[in-house]
Amino acid sequence: MASGELVTGLLEHALSAACAASLRAAVNLGLPEALGDEPTTVDDLATAVGADAASLRRLLRALTSYDVFAENDAGRFVHTENSLALREDSPNSLKYLVLWCTEPWLWPLWAHLDESVRAGGEVFTAVHGRKFYEHLHAEWPESAKVFDRAMTQQTTVSAMTIADMLPMSGSEKIADVGGGQGIVLATLLERHPGLTGVLLDLPDVVANADARLRPGGELADRVRLVGGDCLEEIPAEADVYLFKNILGIDEDTSVLILRNAMRAAPPGARMVVVDNFVDDGPGQRLTSAMDLRMLLVMGGRKHSREGLLKLVERAGLTVHDVRPVDSNLHMIEATLPA
Repeated sequence: MASGELVTGLLEHALSAACAASLRAAVNLGLPEALGDEPTTVDDLATAVGADAASLRRLLRALTSYDVFAENDAGRFVHTENSLALREDSPNSLKYLVLWCTEPWLWPLWAHLDESVRAGGEVFTAVHGRKFYEHLHAEWPESAKVFDRAMTQQTTVSAMTIADMLPMSGSEKIADVGGGQGIVLATLLERHPGLTGVLLDLPDVVANADARLRPGGELADRVRLVGGDCLEEIPAEADVYLFKNILGIDEDTSVLILRNAMRAAPPGARMVVVDNFVDDGPGQRLTSAMDLRMLLVMGGRKHSREGLLKLVERAGLTVHDVRPVDSNLHMIEATLPA
């Protein structure tokens, strides 16, 4: 007979959707903002967010078990580091990342994970009739806005660390390939006054670049905004090329992106890949979950350490260094042969 600990552990895993749903409910109710600096009763919180007090008490009981909020000896609730990160006004807010991970359209897809594993690819197209990003922007514009904000939050969290780690001495220009709104690029330009940059992403993404990079911004005279597709061409000659979280497609496509940059790069240019390793680091559980979501939704993947290094070398680059950025990201530095 299975032990009580085994039963409890497995059933907690099987019911882990309750944790995701509780986080989403907390954000949608506005609980992180409703709870201020002082310990607060359930009744007062229920009034503030317009909820049933008894049901809210049950939600808070679940959230405190995940260390999202805490209850003091007087039965009042206070913030934890986790609940503060759900506030929209938090300097390092994760609110939109949590919403993006729990969007309503995703829940039914998880039921098809076994099909995705059998087929070795995404099931989104079979369920919805077209590819993910096309459907997202056409049918779920509000979810697309959540995605944009989530990617901005994700990049903001890591931008300073990447800027701290990436040596730019002797470099004059950096190209941020698939760099989104250019938060990492802007951070690097602020850190290195003599550096110029190129931000390459799809035209509608670049049109909404960080205000510091757009015309009139404080860094605008040091950056060129290029709307384009890195799968077709990377029209930017630079000393350093940055690829952050954009090689999660199939291996051939990822190699194509790197080689497109190599065609534009001068001999000896540095290629810096910042991405997750699915099999290395304390963030392995998170990265494994991201990997399954990418398989399910887009047919993409998070690479193993060995797999990503082989991919970079297959493109024709020489790897010089691999080191962790944080608990989830690693940085690979490689060069184009002279």
